[in-house]
Amino acid sequence: MTTSISTTGRKPLRLNLGEDFRRDVLDGGWWPQSRDLEVELADLLAHFSAPEPPVVHVRYSVADWTAPPQQLRIAGGRVTTEALPPDDTHLIVLTTAEADGRVLRLLVVPPELTPDQGDEALLAAASRGNAHSAADLLRTVTEHPDVDPRNHWS
Repeated sequence: MTTSISTTGRKPLRLNLGEDFRRDVLDGGWWPQSRDLEVELADLLAHFSAPEPPVVHVRYSVADWTAPPQQLRIAGGRVTTEALPPDDTHLIVLTTAEADGRVLRLLVVPPELTPDQGDEALLAAASRGNAHSAADLLRTVTEHPDVDPRNHWS
């Protein structure tokens, strides 16, 4: 199934990328607005348009989404999608069309988290030296919601 989605009228993208890809467990975090992968992925992938190399393949955590597509049509082409193993929760892996096949591992912040929790999760996922898996990072954020992220993850 190929789907084409419009991102017109959406809130700004909530994405925080680290500075050094492939150095840490996570390369950043993404906080989608819903659990509709088709809509949210179209919004995310619009961020990776020219002059950035386009994303050509997406692997996602099944537990985070409802009815994920097998292919998604976006401006400039198609993106194939596939599920990650069941134990890789709260993770999305993007592969770009770069010659070396750049891979970005992003935390998927659940849309229902509070603004403080979501901001903390985005900051932690993009912080240099992050060593937590996506699931462990979210568990820490939700167990300690009153931590000031500027002090906790630096």
